[in-house]
Amino acid sequence: MQPKPSENPGLSVRFAKQQTRTIFRRMSRSLGRLSTNSNPQNIHRVRIESRRLEALVANLASESRNQKKLLKLLSKLRKTAGRVRDLDVQIAFLEQWKFPDRQNHRSRLLETLTAEKAQRSKKLAKHFHKEKLREVRKRLGRVEPELELEHLDPLRVAVRGLTRLGPMPLNDETLHAYRIAFKRARYLAELALDSPLAHTFIADLKRAQEEIGQWHDMLKLTERAEELFGAVHDSALVSMLGNITRARFKSAGTALLVAIQAVSQLESALTAPEKHSRDGQLEQAQTAAA
Repeated sequence: MQPKPSENPGLSVRFAKQQTRTIFRRMSRSLGRLSTNSNPQNIHRVRIESRRLEALVANLASESRNQKKLLKLLSKLRKTAGRVRDLDVQIAFLEQWKFPDRQNHRSRLLETLTAEKAQRSKKLAKHFHKEKLREVRKRLGRVEPELELEHLDPLRVAVRGLTRLGPMPLNDETLHAYRIAFKRARYLAELALDSPLAHTFIADLKRAQEEIGQWHDMLKLTERAEELFGAVHDSALVSMLGNITRARFKSAGTALLVAIQAVSQLESALTAPEKHSRDGQLEQAQTAAA
């Protein structure tokens, strides 16, 4: 097992720099591939890596014109690619899911989503044109040296971002907000040296993120079916999708509670040395005064 960051700050910084360098190089290569071939695989890779880079640039780079412009560009790339990815997931689910379809609603929904995917895919090539991708790569090159890594404690930064959320009621909006926050926190935590504490924290965040993501995919599919076919009493498909959505909401809520507990445990572990140090300083001061 590698030492904890607090035990070897120099090694921790070197590891964070190495990880960050890898992330930037991987994104640059992916953008290069996308500029010559906007196939679904290249688009999906850029979408995933955009979210990771957004977390790093937003939290570790000083605010500047270049930083703001880069975050805006990355967000647009991710959201544009994400719409096609969502359709891919929904289509795959409907294709694999077999049930009596007397109203022909499943087939009609599948046709609608497939047609929309074809339309959006055509627009992707225009959106990911070479000039825009070249600008993203240029701004990535500018911002990378500006990342503040010398005194970085990735786990503290990750926890700080999550504790700012505060307690929230569990509903559709807050569950999705947790998912996004967990993604950002996980990407930051992955810059930390491996340890049992970091490993558990990252694994719990990822599990909650995936569970919430599966619920969100089904929620969007259910809403689309409702737009086409009406409420549960109008469509057996809508009724069945609603049941699956509710079941996934319950699973996502359970995973969320586990992740929140992991955040609390990590926060306690990180603040314990500080409390011990403060108590020691107070004891020394009291001894000196006596």
